[in-house]
This record gives sequence, C-alpha cells and structure tokens, in this order.
Amino acid sequence: MSSHNQFDVNGLRAGAELFLIAGPCVIESESHTLKMAHSISAIAATLKVPYVFKASYDKANRTSLNSFRGPGLKEGLRILKRVGQEVGVPVLTDVHQASDVAAVTEVADVVQIPAFLCRQTDLLVEAGRRARAVNIKKGQFVSPWDMRHAVEKVRESGNNNIFLTERGSSFGYNNLVVDMRSLAIMRRFAPVVFDATHSVQLPSAGAGGEAVSGGQPEFIPLLSRAAVAAGVDGVFMEVHDNPAQAKSDGANALDLKNLEAVLAELLAIRNALKSTIR
Repeated sequence: MSSHNQFDVNGLRAGAELFLIAGPCVIESESHTLKMAHSISAIAATLKVPYVFKASYDKANRTSLNSFRGPGLKEGLRILKRVGQEVGVPVLTDVHQASDVAAVTEVADVVQIPAFLCRQTDLLVEAGRRARAVNIKKGQFVSPWDMRHAVEKVRESGNNNIFLTERGSSFGYNNLVVDMRSLAIMRRFAPVVFDATHSVQLPSAGAGGEAVSGGQPEFIPLLSRAAVAAGVDGVFMEVHDNPAQAKSDGANALDLKNLEAVLAELLAIRNALKSTIR
C-alpha cells in the first residue's frame, strides 16, 4: 500500500500501525459512555494500541420501529465531545444524512458512513468536504472492488483521509460471511479495517422471530486473528461491559472483560508479520 494511503488524524495513524476502533454500539447514557471510553482507553494504552472511541448518537437502521435509537444528534454530540475532552482519544460516530455532517464534524474526528449508505453520493461528498477523516463501511451487498467508487467520491471532494471497513457480505438470509480476499482487494484503494463484531451478526435472526438480530460472538477472536494475519490496518469492535443488557447489538458485542486478551493475540500476530505487511 502506498504512502498516499497513510494519514494521521488526532493520533489515529491509519495505514501505519494496527489501531483499534471500539465502544458500545449506541450511546446508552452519558455515564455509561464515559465509563466505556475510559475502560477501553486504559486497555489500549497498556498494550500501546492507538485507540478511537466509537458510539452512535442515532441508530437509524434498527430492525424494529420500537428499538432504542440513542439520544439524538444534539445530546449525543454533547456526550461525544465530553469523551474527546476528558478521555483524550479521537472520536468516531456514524452519520445517516448529509444535513447532520456539519454538526458532527465539529465534534468527531472521524465520520463513519454506515454500510447500508455506502453508495449515497450526497452523504459521501458532504463527509468528504467537511470531515477530518472518513470511514466507509462496505455494504453487505457491495463487492470489494466496487468500493473504489465510494473512495473516489470522497477523494474527489478533497479528502484523502479515508479508510474502508469490512463487515461481512450477505450470505442467504440472516447470515454474514467475510471473504478474506476482500481485505486485500480494498487495501489497494485505502487502509482497511476489519469489523470483528458486525461480521458475526445474524441480522434480524432473533430467537422466536423477534425483531432483533442475533450473533455468534464466540467467533470474534477467530475472525479477528485471521483478518490481522491478512494484513488489515485496524480492527473495529463493539465492546460492552454487559452485552446481555446492551440496548443495541448486544448479541454480537465483545465483552469488555475479554478485550485485553483478544488484543494481545492480535498484536502478537501483527508483530510476527510486521516485516511482510505492505
């Protein structure tokens, strides 16, 4: 990968060393958000892993109309701003409409384009124009080689600080499968992050036909190890201190108590392969 695909945004060294994006799926409360940010930051600091805090102020793509969506734009950004100031880490959040981008970029270091919106030209262009960095999640319905078009939309908007995140491809109904070849293919266009927790999600596959998604979190370490061995630049994990009580995506979240051990394994693999990763 060329140096053109490396950049530094508030301590995030994309394309240079393995970094971590992690946090709860959604902002559940101010106290919980700060607790998670401090806890994950401490683990990352111990292992010397560059860390970006992630949480959503609004989950616009929940399965059910009655699902918890988060505190909304104004309150969510207030909480995320406090995370950045008090914890001292870069902050990432996802944006679902172009009209939110201006406000979000006042707080967030990285604007994330959700997988189901990765082809939304207006959203990509506005994020490219205003954001310090843009993370584009690959849609479950998009081939890895077609993600170059999303990268070009952002790059032609004047922003070269772009990375792509793999979160699995639709495999029949209610299942996602990661093609590890996609990691190498997309890395031709930009640094690549592996989303270890959404990749084990079973979309809309809740028990008894309920309007919730299931998951197989036991495979998070396995797939993460494979992705790091394949040469990814970063790992994305939704982490929660009590996944069973999480208000969103708890079924596929990594338990906070397991994070340090998983990261240590990933670093061992990365260090073993450091001389071969390009």
